[in-house]
Amino acid sequence: MNTFTNSTKDVADSVRHMVDEADQFLKVAAEDGNAKFDDVRGKLVEQVRRMRTCLDDLESQTAHQARRAVREADHVVHAHPYQAIGIAAALGLLVGLLGSRR
Repeated sequence: MNTFTNSTKDVADSVRHMVDEADQFLKVAAEDGNAKFDDVRGKLVEQVRRMRTCLDDLESQTAHQARRAVREADHVVHAHPYQAIGIAAALGLLVGLLGSRR
């Protein structure tokens, strides 16, 4: 879970940096310097590419963790079927009671 938190922080930092680059891009675009415009545009394109890579990595990690959690839940249910049925029934009853109150 710690790597997930670090990845989320990295993505958030990347988004902040990309917004800063976009702001700089717009300020430079308002000026007439074509060389500056091209330089900042290149930086913005690179940030977007990095952001996509980070998001792809985060998506892959999240999917892996979800699959692992499903496998573990499946194992527990197969190991203790009657307890799983009891817990599911109790949760269903609780949700039904709470839903009927509204």
